[in-house]
Parts: sequence; structure tokens; C-alpha cells
Amino acid sequence: MMHRLTRRELIQAAAAMGATLALPAAQGAKPRTWREAPDIFAEGVASGDPTSDSVLLWTRVSVPSKVSAVPLTVEVSDTPRFEHLVASASTRALAAADHTCRVLVAGLEPARVYWYRFIDASGRGSRIGRTRTAAAPGDTNPVKFAFVSCQNVCEGAQNAYRRMMYEDERAAAADQLAFVLHLGDFIYEVIDYPEDVPGGHRYDRRIRDVVRYPQGEKVGRFHIPVTLADYRTVYRAYLRDPDLQAARARWPFVAMWDNHEFSWMGWQSQQRFDRQNRPAQTRKVAANQAWFEYQPARVARPGKQSLERFKAPAVKDVPLQTFDAHGLSSEPNNIAAIDSLIGYRALQWGQHLQLIITDQHSYRSEEPTSRPEAAALDNPNFPELIPQEIIERLDAGEGGRPPQTILGQRQKRWFLETLQASKQTWKVWGNSLGTLDWRADPQNLPAGVGERWPGAGYACFGGGGDYGTAYRERAEIYDYIRDAAIANFVTVSGDRHSFWAGLASKALPPSTFDPVGAAFITGSISAPGLVEAFEHRFPKDHPLRALYIADRGGKQEPAVNLLLHHGVLTCLEYAKSGDLQAALRLSNPSLAPHLKFLDLGGHGYATLRVSGESAECEFVCIPRPLERSFVNDGGPMLYRVRHTVDRWKAGERPVLRQQVIEGDPGLSL
Repeated sequence: MMHRLTRRELIQAAAAMGATLALPAAQGAKPRTWREAPDIFAEGVASGDPTSDSVLLWTRVSVPSKVSAVPLTVEVSDTPRFEHLVASASTRALAAADHTCRVLVAGLEPARVYWYRFIDASGRGSRIGRTRTAAAPGDTNPVKFAFVSCQNVCEGAQNAYRRMMYEDERAAAADQLAFVLHLGDFIYEVIDYPEDVPGGHRYDRRIRDVVRYPQGEKVGRFHIPVTLADYRTVYRAYLRDPDLQAARARWPFVAMWDNHEFSWMGWQSQQRFDRQNRPAQTRKVAANQAWFEYQPARVARPGKQSLERFKAPAVKDVPLQTFDAHGLSSEPNNIAAIDSLIGYRALQWGQHLQLIITDQHSYRSEEPTSRPEAAALDNPNFPELIPQEIIERLDAGEGGRPPQTILGQRQKRWFLETLQASKQTWKVWGNSLGTLDWRADPQNLPAGVGERWPGAGYACFGGGGDYGTAYRERAEIYDYIRDAAIANFVTVSGDRHSFWAGLASKALPPSTFDPVGAAFITGSISAPGLVEAFEHRFPKDHPLRALYIADRGGKQEPAVNLLLHHGVLTCLEYAKSGDLQAALRLSNPSLAPHLKFLDLGGHGYATLRVSGESAECEFVCIPRPLERSFVNDGGPMLYRVRHTVDRWKAGERPVLRQQVIEGDPGLSL
């Protein structure tokens, strides 16, 4: 039987997440007079982290900073016209929270759609938001959600959200999205001002002048935030985007930060520029506070906090000089900064979904290939390629350093214990970083094609930075899954600005390939990807160009998809003959037995539908979003590909099936 929280427990729960509590409205309660005022509620509304009987609601009021508090009423209804009030409460938008507010609405029914709005004392209101509660623990119905990442309003358009809304509005009720899992890079803190970019364009992208930091610092070509006001400025600018705002108004979002919510190359409470670490505890706290203020998420804040605001710990920017065996600095300011907001958490949706969300940056050790001495690994004769055996040694802690960890000791223990305790059919790891290996086989280059490969065998592609080269920690996690007899394990990720589908294995040939789950990575909403960079920057006279870009009939095709999926011989044959089938007959079966699909240039979103029988992941890819589409469906779609894995038992090997539903995925298969 589901436990219903008492009023005292609900108040404590609301306090823990910095929210006002809204309880069921009195019988016959009448809604207030409301007229929409988008200039007052310019950043819209949002909801997040639903449970079977509650959801967090959010808005912001646009008023001068000198106004200390704005009284608001929040109303929740089970109809879009608010004929009947389900819940209501008084709340405040405080200047100390940048005039944002969070309301925990409790006492709701499971698996229900609700509508909500905020109203000020003059009757001026926010847009109407739509949300839904999670299914009750015993609910056996399937659940479908979208997962997204990497939106950059300064360099692209959020057309993917419009496509997502168009399809969801026309879907049967049982097939509509339950929520959107946002896997990070909700903002990009590194900003180009148009005047700093030649011609105001990068690649074919127009640089939008939508973010100007009140203070800020210029590092290289980028402007970066240095204060809480700077970080808040980015969120406000992003939430003026009409498609992002509309998406947050339609679905509850479940959010986790990646790197750009704090600092591009940051780890723990440090920033890194030009391979040099800089203490940034004050900026880490500011980044956490802004994230907390703008994301309605059930995240933990240590100590007793206000219901309505984030209480930032006092920290100083102190260099991190000593680290423990897990790469964590116990310097007090570092610990206070990274613990000012605990983002990892788990959510349940009915009988079939346990979503376990982890933080990949706050507790990680230093990424080995970002160290100054690792610059020597860059080899212009083999762009993006580093011998795998070197990365393995660096990952293991060569030179007296601790082995690499992304999760950190405390979070990893929680993650594994949560995995083992889960009773849901599908255990889904919501993880901002990709887990699938990306590697190439330059050892198979024919004599006379470029220089001789200096490695002993395979090459890692793109250096490191995610679980694709965190070999020891990934093996520890996957060994635990196998030893604990955990079946039906799926990872959903973002960050790579590309679509990937495959099987989760700790190692590839010539080591033992033994998958324990399925893994999917979604393309970016709008941020540019690797293929785009190659199209504009890869030297046309490089002897290995055919491995990265196929020049065919005046068109550039992403041969790099073939390189990582099938190998160098496939790339060379395709460049020579243009016959894809002939090229695929030369595929190296030992290179990537874990991969089923790879599109390093894909934009769009992915969905995951889980049931008692299977998990189905769809990739919805749209054209490069250079400018905003004004048609209802967000513009054309390039392809829709579905990957299905049937439920399996512990000890069995998962099998991934693939089906092209619409369009042409080109060199991605």
C-alpha cells in the first residue's frame, strides 16, 4: 500500500527542497480572476520531479530588484479552464531568490494531468502550465518520457521542442510523454559576444546577442560568469526562448546539470582553462544557487534552510592541493561548495520505471587527458586519436595519481545500493555523460595511407572525459550489476551532441565483450557537434580526410560515423567507390560490437518507453537548427529510428533490435 505523507511530513518535505506547500483546496473553492500578463511572468512557468501524489511548481516575476517580495497565489486544477480548483496556496517571489518561487503541490491523484497558474495581487497571471503526476507504484501501464541535452540559444534554435510538442499533442493519451528528462547543458555559461566573432558567425551559425554579463570575465574568446548575478542572467535569457519556455509549460522536467551549468572544463569546485586549474568555490556556489532557483527539482540542501530561498555557504577561492585516494579534495571550501546542492536522486514511475540520476562533475577526480602533460598526446597526423593503451594507463592512475572516478566514492555507493534495491522492472540510469566506447582502428590502415600508427592497437577517439574512457569505474559498476544479478539495466545520456545506441559492456575485443545492459545517447537540442566542426575546419589536404569527411558530389558526408562503427577500411572504400554496401562488407567486426547506431552530427531528441515486456528508444533527428522554425511541427524531420530491447533475466545477454521508422539515417547504421 502506498504511504500517504502526513501534513507534518509534507511541510518537512517542502522545507527540504526550498518550497512553499500547497495542499488540496477547500470544497467549493473558487478560482481568482486571472488575466495573462507575459511581461510580468516573462520566463514562464515550469514543473518538476513529480511523484504519484505531488509535483513542484515554479515561476519568476519580472519586477525591479528593489522590490523585496511579490505576493502570489498558485492555483491548480484538473481542467484547463480552471472550473474546479484542486489546490491553491499563497506564496512569495523573493528578491533574494531573483524573484523566483517554488511550490510543492501535494495531495494529488496518481497518473493525472493537471493545469496550474500563478496570479499576483492585481490579478495579473502567468501563462497556464500543464503537468502530470507519476503513476502509483503498482501501476502496470507503460511509461514514456523524452530525454534531451545541450541547448544553446546563442548559437541555434530549439526547434526540437516544437517537434516534440507537435507529436505529443497528437498522440493518444497512453502514448503521450510523462515527463522530459533534461540531462544537462541547460545553459552554456561560455558566451561569445557577436562582435568577438568574425562576421558574427561560427560555422554557418549566427551568434545571437541574447546574453550580456553584468560583470563577467573574458577568457580567450569567451565571456564567462563570475557572480550570482551573472549566472542568473544566463537562465533568464534562456527562458525567454519561446520553444524552451513552451516545453517547460507542457511537461514536468526532471533535470540534472552537466558541465556548462558551472564551468565548461570544471571539476569539483575548480575551473580549468588552458589545462590550468583555478580555484572557483565562490562560482560553484553561485552556479548551484542559480540552478536551484531556476529548476524545480527535489534536490537536497544541507542544514536548515528557508522555505523560499537558497542559503549560500560562505566560501573562499582556495587552491586544491591535496586529494584522497578517490581524487577528492577535503579542503573545507571545496566540500562546502560542492555540497551546497546535492543533485543525485531517484524517482519511480509505476511498476516499470526506476530512474536513477547522478552528478558527473561535482565529485569527479581530475580527468587525465586534461592535464598539462597530456598535451603531448595530440598528434596532428591522427586527429582526435590517442592510443587506447595510453588512456588505459592514465585512467588507472599512472604516475602515482589516484585512479579516475566520475561519480566519487559517496555517490557511487549510493548509486549501486539504489540499483540493487530497485523493485521496478527497468532500472534506468539518467547520466549526463555517455557510457559507450568510441574508438577507431588506425592499426588497420593500409601501407602508404598517411603516417604509420604509433599505437599498439586500437585508438580512443576524442581523448577522454566521459565513461567511454573511464574504464576502471565503468567496469566496477558493470561487474556489480552482473554479480548482483541485476537485469533490465538501461542508460540514457547526453553531452556528446550525437545519437548513439548500443550495448553496455565494460570491455571490447580483444578483451571479453559481455554486455549487461543497453545504452542510448541523444543528439543535442541545438548546440553544434563534431561533424559540423569537421565540415568547416578539417584540412582538405589531410591524408586521412576520408576517415572523417567523405567528399562526394560536392557534398560533405560524415565518414567519421563509419570510422567509429565500422573502421578505416570501410571509410576508404566508401571514399573510393561511393558504394556503401561494398564499404560495409569491409567492416571490422571487432571494432564496435557494442554499437547499433551512431550519428555524430545528429540534432533532436530521444524518447524511452518502458513496459513489462520491453524498452523502446526512438531517436527523432531534425535538420541542423540554424534558425527558428515558425511552423507548428518545428520544421522537417530527417529520420526516426527505433531501438528495442526485450526484458531479459539475470545471466542472459540483452539483444538490441533496430528499425528505421521514417527518413534516411545515412551513414549512421
